Amino acid sequence: MAIANTSRRVPEPALLIEGLRAMLGERCSVNPGILDRHGHDESYHETHKPDVVVFPESTEEVAAIMRLARKHDAPVIPFGVGTSLEGHVAALEGGISIDMGRMNRIVEVNAADLDVLVEAGVTRKQLNNDLRDQGLFFPIDPGADATIGGMASTRASGTNAVRYGTMRENVLGLTIVTADGRIMKTGGRARKSSAGYDLTRLFVGSEGTLGIITEVRLRLYGIPETMAAAVTPFPTIADAVNTVIGVIQSGIPVARIELLDEMQMKASNLYSKLDYAEQPTLFIEFHGSERGVAEQVELVKAIAAEYGGGEFRWSVKPEERTKLWQARHDAYYAGLSLRPGSRGWPTDVCVPISRLAECIVETRKDIEASGLLAMILGHVGDGNFHVTILVDPDYPEELRRAEAFNDRLVDRALAMGGTCTGEHGIGFGKIAFLEREHGEAVGLMRLIKQTLDPENRMNPGKIFKA
Repeated sequence: MAIANTSRRVPEPALLIEGLRAMLGERCSVNPGILDRHGHDESYHETHKPDVVVFPESTEEVAAIMRLARKHDAPVIPFGVGTSLEGHVAALEGGISIDMGRMNRIVEVNAADLDVLVEAGVTRKQLNNDLRDQGLFFPIDPGADATIGGMASTRASGTNAVRYGTMRENVLGLTIVTADGRIMKTGGRARKSSAGYDLTRLFVGSEGTLGIITEVRLRLYGIPETMAAAVTPFPTIADAVNTVIGVIQSGIPVARIELLDEMQMKASNLYSKLDYAEQPTLFIEFHGSERGVAEQVELVKAIAAEYGGGEFRWSVKPEERTKLWQARHDAYYAGLSLRPGSRGWPTDVCVPISRLAECIVETRKDIEASGLLAMILGHVGDGNFHVTILVDPDYPEELRRAEAFNDRLVDRALAMGGTCTGEHGIGFGKIAFLEREHGEAVGLMRLIKQTLDPENRMNPGKIFKA
């Protein structure tokens, strides 16, 4: 069953824009700068502008936009804040970019049941600032101040995933607008259900290709009594990663455990004004009672010492924790500062933790052999790591080397039982790898897409080609 042709453009964009303006007024824009901003994400991928950008303020408005899009045969691309990394928001066929930024209301907080309902445009920092006074927080932290809708769409995870899981485990329900403009709700407030298909999990990670997420119900957690952050360097990447494996296999409930290689440490020291050794380094965070955190620190410190770990610097001071994790979140921009004028080619893979050291060591060797400037960092507590390659888009030969390196990285991860992307998603940047990983199962994905979006209106050209 084939998906509809994806080579189309909007037949009569002027009539489409006229209809959207009649509906939304000034919240419909064809300003060139706004179109450009909504045609690309944070990565090196080429810009593909939409024909028009709209800013709805309710689920009902999103549904009306979808019905108009169907009338004018217009593609639709959901947009959060544009922090994705595999071209998810590019308007490959033009159409309507639906910016969810004005749907940023926290609808209800159920403190007793530890859940919250938010509109899709709420950002993770906004949510946690609102929850703090109630002693609650939402732990999923991909680094960027992404929208909750975008995080659900890409099945985001991030630095806290080793303890709290990913968006998959923490989304309880969704409000969805389908390709034909119907409004549907999935899931609910109950912590478990055996009622029918799990439609929530179908839409989490669908990257806007099946429908538009307008509301998300999330699981919340109590803010821990004590939080501590630690930093420790190692002689080699293998030593650092073997420490991580030891910590995880010992069952120590660390909240975050991040690896930064020597090149990333150099960049972060310069950009974030740190004074750490330019060696492979672990950033670690502990959550729990005061006594429990102290015990975790001592256990991890002992394991690190077995693998040659250097000075183990740790603190419970909020300002020191904040500075450390801000530096980690700024790692991408720190890397770019090493080569002014370059663009980042970010990629990620995830492997079983027993193969993690081997995979990262081989990847570092591959970087050196390729002559590329690149940094390794990642959420190694769950086997996920990232490589940021600094490329000059004006040098095709350099782009070819980066592409060949990325191919080898993915093949290496797949051969070790891993995945082509641990959290960035597919977008259009990793379409080529999906069939390598899932084989005939991609055919079933296509069938689901055809059933829910027979006209291929929703974010066409993403996850797989028609």
